[in-house]
Amino acid sequence: MRTRARICKKKVCFADQGEAMAVAARFAYDVRPYRCDRCGHYHLTSRLKGKRIPRPGSERSNED
Repeated sequence: MRTRARICKKKVCFADQGEAMAVAARFAYDVRPYRCDRCGHYHLTSRLKGKRIPRPGSERSNED
């Protein structure tokens, strides 16, 4: 699912993931940064479902 343009325009943009994570740490509830597929910047979301987030170490190698 792609981020809608009107939603993107309403959200605060962060230049990099570190900046977004620093702001997210100040929230009283869980939010996480994500790279927007519309603008390329980072936004914050509280969504847990939706876009797939790869788990650390879950990448498969293509060795045959």
